[in-house]
Amino acid sequence: MTENRRPGSNIAELLAIMRRLRDPNGGCPWDLEQNFATIAPYTIEEAYEVASAIESGDYAALKDELGDLLLQVVFHAQMASEKGLFAFPDVVRAICEKMIRRHPHVFSTSGADTPSAVSRAWEDIKRQERAGKQAKPGGLLDDVPGALPALVRAIKLQNRAAQVGFDWPSPVTVADKIAEETRELAEAAASGKAEKVEEEFGDMLFAVANLARHLKLDPEHALRGANAKFVRRFKAIEAGLEAQGRTLEQASLEEMETLWQEAKRREQA
Repeated sequence: MTENRRPGSNIAELLAIMRRLRDPNGGCPWDLEQNFATIAPYTIEEAYEVASAIESGDYAALKDELGDLLLQVVFHAQMASEKGLFAFPDVVRAICEKMIRRHPHVFSTSGADTPSAVSRAWEDIKRQERAGKQAKPGGLLDDVPGALPALVRAIKLQNRAAQVGFDWPSPVTVADKIAEETRELAEAAASGKAEKVEEEFGDMLFAVANLARHLKLDPEHALRGANAKFVRRFKAIEAGLEAQGRTLEQASLEEMETLWQEAKRREQA
């Protein structure tokens, strides 16, 4: 017999559903065989889908994607509870304590009253927290998670190093560094040594991420915008050729470039 369950809007309902799914007696076979490692990729994917819904301005989708992301938190907490590590209330308590601790300008008498002052205070508190967690002094960069997406980690590493003055003085000097890395990449490519080419390409990407940081840009957001623009203009090529009764395979590179430039002009008009 199928159980009739009316959906609720209370977090307790979601926690109960997750417990039922993970119940060895009648739970879901797929959910039961999962662990932290197998669920982690879904957690990352759901976070990106939240970002995608925000970028597209689709707030109905955002509601759904936030629910999917919340499910990931509940899933991990349930697995942790089964192992006796912690439970969902511990997760909530930890983040509540952290937000109060990191906002003394709101919850106590701290005088941080501008976004920049708040940001500096936030980083100071994080440094104190890191120092308290370390059994012995560690390196400045040691706790920047290695599993982060490479572009995100590059920015975090650069920000951390900049806190102690290890930084380029201006965007102009970073741009000069990019030019230097580009020349070194070209030299590596000419040498034909694949490992050296990859190394120099990585150095160039790291420098480009650093320029984004100096310009106070989110490089991930900027690249998503470039991706969207590429898709838009490529679709214009397809539409232009379709209007001529032709396919991409029947067009030359020069013809596709002409349609690309037409789409570019229309966007910039």
